[in-house]
Amino acid sequence: MTAADYVASRLDGHKPMVGIVLGSGLGKLAEKIEDKIVIPYKEIPGFPVSTAIGHKGNFIAGYLGGKPVIAMQGRFHYYEGYTMELVTLPIRVMKVLGIQYLFVSNAAGGVNFDFKVGDLMVITDHISHLPNPLIGPNMPEFGPRFPDMTRPYDLDLRKKAFEIAADLGITLKQGVYFAGTGPSYETPAEYKYFRLIGGDAVGMSTIPEVIVARHSDIPVFGMSVITNEAHDDYAEDYVNDGDDVVVAADAAADRMTTLFTELIASL
Repeated sequence: MTAADYVASRLDGHKPMVGIVLGSGLGKLAEKIEDKIVIPYKEIPGFPVSTAIGHKGNFIAGYLGGKPVIAMQGRFHYYEGYTMELVTLPIRVMKVLGIQYLFVSNAAGGVNFDFKVGDLMVITDHISHLPNPLIGPNMPEFGPRFPDMTRPYDLDLRKKAFEIAADLGITLKQGVYFAGTGPSYETPAEYKYFRLIGGDAVGMSTIPEVIVARHSDIPVFGMSVITNEAHDDYAEDYVNDGDDVVVAADAAADRMTTLFTELIASL
């Protein structure tokens, strides 16, 4: 039995319209899903397991904003030692299950000097220093050999997000997400470099999933929660800490959850 067959067998006829990927410390949104069906990754044939801090490791299906969804409560990362095929396997599974939209989130460092801890950044574009997940034989049943990436993050969803945020009194930033391999945090010189080449926030995930979704022509909405200031002018005793990142993400997760819920409700 394939991973998609197994997940479908557990969904009892539930057909998700929206797939959601929840990053470090952002699993709180999954608690808002109604009529939930929880499928631990460890039970799915051929599936890896999450080892990163703040990633619980479950598929959660149900309803959010009145729409059928399936959420990844924790994702997989290249730095965990998984191949890109495994990192992006859940997106392929969700495509087979029939999702029409993909919402992705992550915890990220703000290299833009205007960003503060707790800000929500709508991702407008990205720069990747990760291996492309489409390297290797093409899977024509999903998409073309050379998929277009002119608009990786859907313009209509981004516009609608800002309209909803304004109605809710939620302030949003927007910018370019840069992803490296990790797992070490970047040096101050690297943060400066990312800023100079056009990055606004930096992390270690998300882009592979977005590429695979766009290969399958799935519209994507992406959001980064700024969990630390990724600058090159730190005090001498400053230290980046993974636990602090999860705490900062958790503090912003309620606003992100509200925005995702209303945006999904509007689809």
